Amino acid sequence: MQSQDTKLITPVLLASSVILMIGFGIRASYGVFQIPIADQFAWARTEFSMAIAIQNLAWGIGQPIFGAIAEKIGDRKAILIGVFCYAIGLIFSSYAISPGAHQFYSLFVGFGIAGTGFGVILAIVGRATSDANRSMALGIATAFGSVGQIIGPPTAEFLLRYFNWSIVFLIFAGIVVSTIALLPILRAPTKVAKHDLKETLGQILKKAIYDPSFTLIFLGFFSCGFQLGFITAHFPAFVTEMCGDIASDGLFALMGIKNSSALGAFSIALIGAANIVGTITAGYFGNHYKKKNLLAIVYTGRTLIAVIFIMFPMTPLTVVSFSITMGLLWLATVPLTSGLVGYIYGLRYMGTLYGIVFFSHQLGSFLGVWLGGALYDAYGNYNIVWWVGIAVGAFSAIVHMPIREIPLRNRVSIQS
Repeated sequence: MQSQDTKLITPVLLASSVILMIGFGIRASYGVFQIPIADQFAWARTEFSMAIAIQNLAWGIGQPIFGAIAEKIGDRKAILIGVFCYAIGLIFSSYAISPGAHQFYSLFVGFGIAGTGFGVILAIVGRATSDANRSMALGIATAFGSVGQIIGPPTAEFLLRYFNWSIVFLIFAGIVVSTIALLPILRAPTKVAKHDLKETLGQILKKAIYDPSFTLIFLGFFSCGFQLGFITAHFPAFVTEMCGDIASDGLFALMGIKNSSALGAFSIALIGAANIVGTITAGYFGNHYKKKNLLAIVYTGRTLIAVIFIMFPMTPLTVVSFSITMGLLWLATVPLTSGLVGYIYGLRYMGTLYGIVFFSHQLGSFLGVWLGGALYDAYGNYNIVWWVGIAVGAFSAIVHMPIREIPLRNRVSIQS
C-alpha cells in the first residue's frame, strides 16, 4: 500500500495536471471550429453551437458515472475509457457532414471530457496528497486546466491555417490518445482511512443525499456553471456589439487589438490567464480557512463585479478590468468545492460525490449558454440574462453560509 506523499509537487500531480491541460485545451478550442464548419456546409451558427451545448451536458451527466467507474474498477481504467470516448468522438466528428451527426458525436466527446476531467483526476490528486497540501494541490491541477484553455484555441487556429478542420480533429484525437503514456504514473494510494473502508458507495451516497449541506453545495455550484457557460459563449459577442471604439493610436491597437471583436476574443484569453493565479490562490487559502466561507466570498465577489460592469458604459478599459477581476474568481470555486466535498464526506468516494455536484455545474452551464441565446433572440440584447447571472451568483453566496464544514463521521450519526 502506498501512503500519501507529504510533498506538494509530486509525479501524480504533474501527470494529472498534464492530462487536464490537454483535455481542457482541446475542449476550449471547439469554438474555433464553428466558422470553418459552418462555412463549409452553409449551416446556421446555431447548429454547431448546439453540439457544444450537448457536449457540456454530456460532460455533466458523465462526471458522476466516471467517478463511480473509477471507484469500482480503478482510476486508471476509468481514465482509459474516457480517453477512448474522447478520441472516438473526435474521430467520428471529423467525418460528420450533418448537424445531427456532430451533435450525436459530441456526446462521446462530452463523456470523454468527464472521464479525463476534474471528477476523476481531482479525486486522484486528493487521495495522493497530504491533508496539509491537498487544497493547494487541487488548485494547481485546476490551474493547469486553465493553461489548456489558453493554449488550445490558438493551437487550433494555427493548425487550421494548414489543415482542414477534419484533419485537425484527427490530430487532436492523437494528442488525447498520447495521454495513455501518463497512466502508469497515476498511482494514487489505495490506503484509506478505516472509517471510509467501513462504508459502501451506496451508504455514503444515502448519507450525502440526506445531508442538507450536500444539497447546498449542489445548488451553489449551479451558478458557477451558469456564469461560466454564459460568459464563455456570449461575452465576446456582447463586447463586439456594445463596447466603445478602440483608439487607433492607443495601447490596445499597439497590442494588435484594433476592433471590439478582437477585444472580445482577447477578454476570454485574459480571463483564462487571470484564472491560473486565482485557482492557485484559492487552493492556498483553502488550506488555511473554511472553504465554505471562501466560496461565499468568491460568489459575492463575482456578483459585485458583474453589477459594477453592467452599471457603467462599456469601454475597452472596463472590459479588461472585468476580465482580470472575474478571471481571478473564474475557477477558484473548483479546488474549494472539490476540497469541501472530500473534507466532509471523505476521499474514498470523492470522485462520485464531486461528480454529482459537478452535474449541477454543467446543468447551469447548459442553461447559461442556451438562455443567453434565447433571451438575446427575444429582446435583442443580453441585459436580462446578465441580471439572471447576478441573481444566481448572489443565491450561491447565501446558500454556502449554512453548510456544516465538519466531517460527516464527526457529526451525530445520520439515521439510515
